[in-house]
Amino acid sequence: MRKYKIKGKRREVSIMADEKDRFGETMRLVERAKEDIYFAAKDRELLEKLKARLQKIEKTEAAGQRLGCPKCPGTLESYRFMEFILDQCHECGGIWLDKGELEGILRKVSRSPFASLIRRLMGEKESEE
Repeated sequence: MRKYKIKGKRREVSIMADEKDRFGETMRLVERAKEDIYFAAKDRELLEKLKARLQKIEKTEAAGQRLGCPKCPGTLESYRFMEFILDQCHECGGIWLDKGELEGILRKVSRSPFASLIRRLMGEKESEE
């Protein structure tokens, strides 16, 4: 602590108090900074734990949603064909349809220009629906 020789005792005391105040303010700022660092680290830890939990939940949900092949022990993978969602087994190559999907696919294919060309070439009459 520095002492300044200034006329009058009041002046000397106020300068010392001012230095004391600045030091105290600096210490308060350091404490706040340390608190901020501490809570930022705690927030990061919490976020990491939550991300790990979310990934674990997503994995269990994804595993539970996979369908097993009715023919073999393989699993079915969904894919889009036209506007329909079909399931295919990668083990045996089987393709599985839900109720009404086969009729929908046949209806869509029978209305295509290629199907009507084949019917004309074969000499069949086109059905009007």
